[in-house]
Amino acid sequence: MSDTVVIRPATTGLCGEVTFPGDKSISHRAVMLAAVAHGTSHIRHCSTGGDNRSTIQALQTLGVDIQQRGDEVTVTGCGWDGLRAPARVIDCGNSGTTMRLLAGLLAARSFTSRLDGDASLRRRPMGRVIVPLRTMGAAIASEGGDDRAPLRIDGRPLHGISYRTPVASAQVKSALVLAGLQAQGCTQIWEPVRSRDHTERLLPAFGGRVTVEDTVVTVEGGQELHACDLEVPGDLSSAAFFIGAALIVPGSELYVRNVGLNPTRTGALDIFRAMGGEITVLHERERYGEPVGDLVVRTSALQGTEIAGEFVVRAIDEFPIIAVVAACARGTTTIRGAEELRVKESDRLHALATSLRALGIEVAELPDGLVITGGRLRGGQGQSFGDHRIAMALSVAGLAGTGEMVLKGVDSVAISFPGFYDLVRELTGPTVTHI
Repeated sequence: MSDTVVIRPATTGLCGEVTFPGDKSISHRAVMLAAVAHGTSHIRHCSTGGDNRSTIQALQTLGVDIQQRGDEVTVTGCGWDGLRAPARVIDCGNSGTTMRLLAGLLAARSFTSRLDGDASLRRRPMGRVIVPLRTMGAAIASEGGDDRAPLRIDGRPLHGISYRTPVASAQVKSALVLAGLQAQGCTQIWEPVRSRDHTERLLPAFGGRVTVEDTVVTVEGGQELHACDLEVPGDLSSAAFFIGAALIVPGSELYVRNVGLNPTRTGALDIFRAMGGEITVLHERERYGEPVGDLVVRTSALQGTEIAGEFVVRAIDEFPIIAVVAACARGTTTIRGAEELRVKESDRLHALATSLRALGIEVAELPDGLVITGGRLRGGQGQSFGDHRIAMALSVAGLAGTGEMVLKGVDSVAISFPGFYDLVRELTGPTVTHI
């Protein structure tokens, strides 16, 4: 399929009922925990995106028997000691989650591993996980000496530590939890703000013991995990693009079923509501430790807002669509404290500023954020910067714009949401054409 699409403005609202693919973050963690558990785990509604395939393939390289049929994954766990030395470099693809969590998982194993990825992943900072793992006694190094991939890990026994993370990072926290489960003694991780907590919520399902008090996570070493069966809720980060589209495309009323509502992930919903977005939560419930519910989203008159502090951490993956929604709101939206967006799959602050200006929106790029003055999105040329979330956000901008958009680099969407454009067509008709 072509890497370029033409997107035409939607002539009708987004209406109907939608169930989104399994949560990408939870899917990574569920498969990893199942791989080091004893017994066979069945994971339903697992994400089928490229990043999650990278995790599955990496674990298969380590000798784990994993079978996938559609969004159902069966993992025959072998325990920590059942992992085998990889015969080749472990390819993490574009997935920072795969690389950082595997670094923690492999740091205590009795063999050598090398972790690598694509050009984008090689640019992402790994020092934030290298430093604390070394403090635990790990022999882990950036082969280029620049705190970036490829990484070499010479497994050895670890000891527990008490560590304060300089930035709130679920990936770093999860890597240290995975290392701490294997270490001698107790490991404590202190965060400045509580990051997404899927690992902590999943561990008890696998028989793991973890204590969470405010922003402090404590895990005992020497734990063995046991298989379980679970179902992954719908991915709120994927749903956010369609929630945002429903808010800004006139005449929309979208019913979102069975989506994850973990409070560490719902920052985007809170931001949209603060802008005046009409989003109703129905049928709240809990499954496998995760809050789940249904949403009703309607087109709304939106107003710019201020975004900073904990909202940045709780909406870190959703800022591309938040920026597009802000471009359609009255007044000014200011985003501060979001410098982490510069070291994602792209420099998302720069990518958003450049892209929205090209579509007729006034944007000031700050070192740690953006100032977006709402207006009318027009048609034009766009590019994804090789970033799946930028590609999907700009696609929504095309639906809400006044003219045709030609968007290049959309192959990256398959990293997290392979069926994205099929769903766009299902909800909006023939608005998207691959050329």
